[in-house]
Amino acid sequence: MPGCAHCGGQLDVVGNQVGRRDTCPHCGEELRSCRNCRHFDETVAKQCKEPFAEVPSDKDGANFCELFQISEGGLHAKQRTDELLSAAEALFRKK
Repeated sequence: MPGCAHCGGQLDVVGNQVGRRDTCPHCGEELRSCRNCRHFDETVAKQCKEPFAEVPSDKDGANFCELFQISEGGLHAKQRTDELLSAAEALFRKK
């Protein structure tokens, strides 16, 4: 289930149906922004993994990118994954 890249709140989004004016019901941030896109990656050029995207300078604001696809929560999803992995590793550590 998709999550907001800003607050980590779960989003009730069907498919990739995110309008330009849609906002997160939890924090009010705009959803159709680079940070909420599955192509967003701070480690690559222009912070976008899609080579043909016309990347806006404002990564938090709503945009008209035709390649937008809602992500699974951006940094918050990675933090949750890291926390789960740490917990699993802790189960198997020898004391």
